[in-house]
Amino acid sequence: MSAAAPERAELPDWLSGPLSPERLLCDWASLHRQFVAYAESLGFPADTARRCATEACYALLGREDWKPEDFVRAGFESLRDTLERFAPAPEGVVGGRDRFLFWRLWRAALAHAGSPDEVRKAVEHGRLSLPPAPTPPLARASFVPNRLVRSGLFWRIEDGRNTPPSRRSYARERRGKPWTRVARRRRAVLLSLVFLPTLVATNFMLDVLPQRGATYLELAIALFFGALFGWISVGFWTAVTGFFLLLRKADRFAVLRDVPEEGPLPSPEARTAVVMPVCEEPPARVFAALRTMERSLRRLGAADRFDFFVLSDTADPARWLDEEFAWFRWRLSEGLPEGVFYRRRRARVERKSGNIADFCRRWGGRYRYMVVLDADSLMAGETLLRLVRAMEANPRVGMIQTAPRAFGRRSLFGRIQQFGSRLYGPVFAAGLHFWELGDGHYWGHNAIIRLEPFLRFCGLPRLPGEPPLGGEILSHDFVEAALMGRAGWEIWLAYDAEGTYEEVPSSLLEEMQRDRRWCQGNLQHLRLLFARGVFGAHRALFLNGAMAYVSAALWFVFLVLSSAEAIWQVLREPDYFPHGRSLFPEWPVWRPDWAVALVFVTAAILFLPKVLALALVFVRGRSRDFGGAAKLVGSALLESVFSALLAPIRMVFHTRFVLGNLFGKSTGWRSQRREDAETSWTEALTRHGGDTLLATVWGAGLLWLNPEFFWWLTPVLGALLFSVPLSVWASRVRWGETARRLGLFLVPEETRPPALLRDFELELRREEEAGRRLPGGVEGAVADPLRSAVHAVLRRNPRSLAPRLRERREELLRRALAGGPAALEPRELSMLLRYPRMVEALHRSLWEVLRPEESPWFRGAGLASAHGREIAVEGALGP
Repeated sequence: MSAAAPERAELPDWLSGPLSPERLLCDWASLHRQFVAYAESLGFPADTARRCATEACYALLGREDWKPEDFVRAGFESLRDTLERFAPAPEGVVGGRDRFLFWRLWRAALAHAGSPDEVRKAVEHGRLSLPPAPTPPLARASFVPNRLVRSGLFWRIEDGRNTPPSRRSYARERRGKPWTRVARRRRAVLLSLVFLPTLVATNFMLDVLPQRGATYLELAIALFFGALFGWISVGFWTAVTGFFLLLRKADRFAVLRDVPEEGPLPSPEARTAVVMPVCEEPPARVFAALRTMERSLRRLGAADRFDFFVLSDTADPARWLDEEFAWFRWRLSEGLPEGVFYRRRRARVERKSGNIADFCRRWGGRYRYMVVLDADSLMAGETLLRLVRAMEANPRVGMIQTAPRAFGRRSLFGRIQQFGSRLYGPVFAAGLHFWELGDGHYWGHNAIIRLEPFLRFCGLPRLPGEPPLGGEILSHDFVEAALMGRAGWEIWLAYDAEGTYEEVPSSLLEEMQRDRRWCQGNLQHLRLLFARGVFGAHRALFLNGAMAYVSAALWFVFLVLSSAEAIWQVLREPDYFPHGRSLFPEWPVWRPDWAVALVFVTAAILFLPKVLALALVFVRGRSRDFGGAAKLVGSALLESVFSALLAPIRMVFHTRFVLGNLFGKSTGWRSQRREDAETSWTEALTRHGGDTLLATVWGAGLLWLNPEFFWWLTPVLGALLFSVPLSVWASRVRWGETARRLGLFLVPEETRPPALLRDFELELRREEEAGRRLPGGVEGAVADPLRSAVHAVLRRNPRSLAPRLRERREELLRRALAGGPAALEPRELSMLLRYPRMVEALHRSLWEVLRPEESPWFRGAGLASAHGREIAVEGALGP
């Protein structure tokens, strides 16, 4: 709130006489409107802004050294002096290299954090500092990468700190745990359940083939079939054990079993950092989630036990500036909370894992635990507290991974995937826990980590060779879990944790974009499969992760070999006496009834887990959470059909990814689009057109040469043939909304939304509305008085530049002023924005002209006129 404006003094004597022609010809009305707009953008009421502008104009008229060509600049100097009289800041708060720069931030605090007394009190208690502190004081910790050393045919992982004795002692202690003996027995049972039926099925497949495996082609078909049968058997038995585990409702090894949902707060020493690495993510989504989580903790009285970090690797200048201002708005509009930090790396090395490592090295000494999130993650305050309590109660646990639930999608594809994840996910998560126990997964997000062993043992080694199978490890999470496990620490999957959420891709092509980089990362794990020092359970996880994509290539090769066998049976002349003359010919036998039986067995293994998950919902009486019994069954049937149609399309994509990586084609790392991104027909034709052509040629050849086998392959070829319209229609939001109105693909988070998700949706709408009120892009961030001040203050004072570099920056500044941001390359624009003095000089130069709205910066920001403009930082900050 602003202090009352002083009464205007009597007009000076020189105003009663004649004015010079220069002063009479000046556009005083435009200058006055421009000053009013500037003052209003800083949060002043309209009447106060007009008084400030009038005072500035009178002061300008009274200057003796006034010149027509620079009266705007002189007027702004007078305006700054006038504005400071209306709301003086306390001593010691405003200062530094530019008093007016910091004073603009002080005005924002006065306008949006209460009265001046409240703001001064916040300063005294250390909750507000101007310039604002984007990061806490450094508390450095050592985080040394491990090394890979050649040991015979395989690799050996050596601790970066050279501390193998302590690691061995931890491993001995771990072997004495009761769960390790149970885990060994369970895994032996799993191997038997997978291996023995696979042998039987493979032998049965040999009997189905016409030559009974007598040819190399048929032998290859049987081997590929056996590998695929064993792979799907793992998923089948995982779902079966998960079903019975959830049905029994008792698990003596559940890590959260003895941890109450409500209890005393963790000790102040058990401080936890909630870190969210982001890269080119929508700032509204990121900060809405974090603000919701911080409010949830505040309601529980536990906000002082947690610090929130946004760790940005964003390169796009516009999104980078939006992130900064979203953080600043959070800081002002939420009562100036402590523990809310933002950092953007300049050296963006090793992607997400490098971002986390950088955080650990800078602030790892401040915290006992770290909760890692993705940009689409959301966790309830109760869940965060329960995870901390679980870590405190189990000092040998290094990681606890939750099983996040999908939410928030509107497209048809996203809703179907969301429904399937919500319905079948709990069964598979419980089954994974049953087999893994303390050698569990780490998926890289929605998990809590004990920092001391993470810093000591989990530095990622660099793989020998070049990408895609060498270099930096992309899928870092599995490797970090293996490194912590080899040091004797336990990793548990909290499959029963509530209040943990994530989003799924909104379209098939978005999912494939994500899977492309996951495929490369998981194939890299095969380099560590036989690395010495890694426990067998984590070797199995490495193999399981790679098989998620290699299995697609195996399936594709199996279909190709089967088609080749069918064509060969037609083209070759039968040999009824393969062993020479005989009275009894050997007839090739084709047993379609056996083949049908084998298909039904395979289908049962694939679909029975879905039936068990569906039965579990009815047993628990939770069908209403999915829209009712009829809607649930209908949705499950439609999801199964949809999954069957998408399976061949995913198969072809994953096969290309695997072959591309094996032949040295590395992938990029484009951030996933968090919004509902609809696929265009052009994009679908580009990405699926080759698959459609392949299916057409493949099907036509089979129909001509072997029509009987063609009908066996129809489900696969038909899905590929219609992949373009299927991909487009599934991405449509209107089809997803229609399905929701019909009660299809509903999840409990929609029928009975928890308070956390309601708060998040409200916060997201507020963030998006605030973003729409802001002036657009880089132009608005530079032209707006408050946003430019925020950016200039958050950038550290640069070191002195050499004359040549200073001239280069000044040349960029001149080009930017003349032609707007379009006159600079993105790299040049980022270079200019890195220097706060340049940003402030650019801002002043834009406003210190008579008609700034004619500048390309103002036009690009959507500011048609400097007079009466509603870029209202006040509106952007919220009420």
